[in-house]
Amino acid sequence: MARELDKAYVPTRYPNAHPDGAPFEFYTPQDAERLISYAREIIEFCKGTLSRSQS
Repeated sequence: MARELDKAYVPTRYPNAHPDGAPFEFYTPQDAERLISYAREIIEFCKGTLSRSQS
């Protein structure tokens, strides 16, 4: 999940990252939902890890 998020980081943030168009032309709403879901899962994993390390 982190690798896929990493691949999308620059091209989705910068309008000139794609030489042939704007980022919105390369990503679908389904792509966005999938990546958001990955980010949420990673955040929850990190929260769990941090809370266990503080115990």
